[in-house]
Amino acid sequence: MIRPLPVASRRLGFSIDVDALRTMGVWAMRRTLTWLMALITAVGIGLITPAVAQAAPYCGIYWGSLPKAGGSLSSAPITNVRAGRHTCYDRVVVDISGSANGYQARYVPVVTAEGSGAPIPLRGGAYIQLVILDPAYSSSGASTYHPSDPANLVNVSGWQTLRQIAWGGSYEGYTTIAIGVRARLPFRVFVLTGPTRIVLDVAHYW
Repeated sequence: MIRPLPVASRRLGFSIDVDALRTMGVWAMRRTLTWLMALITAVGIGLITPAVAQAAPYCGIYWGSLPKAGGSLSSAPITNVRAGRHTCYDRVVVDISGSANGYQARYVPVVTAEGSGAPIPLRGGAYIQLVILDPAYSSSGASTYHPSDPANLVNVSGWQTLRQIAWGGSYEGYTTIAIGVRARLPFRVFVLTGPTRIVLDVAHYW
């Protein structure tokens, strides 16, 4: 039944089906409730996962553990391998005499020696093969780095992340440093100059 509006509204020359409006309102409300129930059900069975705030990374580190590489081959010789402890990471430093910037680093099941390919025994739960694109000998073939203990280039006993740093040999311009770490953790590699150093940092945690 069409119910006319009050006199003031009739003066405008139209009328509204109030029952129809009520029917439409009930229909819209039912549709909204149906949609809300479907959404709640989807969340309940895991089809929709509410957003969860992610924790900030350790020390703001976003390095990741994928292979790192950069630079190119050079003939500048390696002269020393050092290491240091820092608040958020342990560090390995390779000293080079001259201009150089080439490196390759990655986690491997086994680190192998340059030339022979022999496996290098390492302590730790994960192993990084750091290859410096520079020799450890001069242009005349004379050795420029003489580690007193090839299996332990630096004593890292008791360190938080590093477990061992071993010599992997130098052959045809490539030099390998074998690094044992506590676990597969984020790492980075970069080059410093004045003097030239290639640096590898391994974070203590993710």
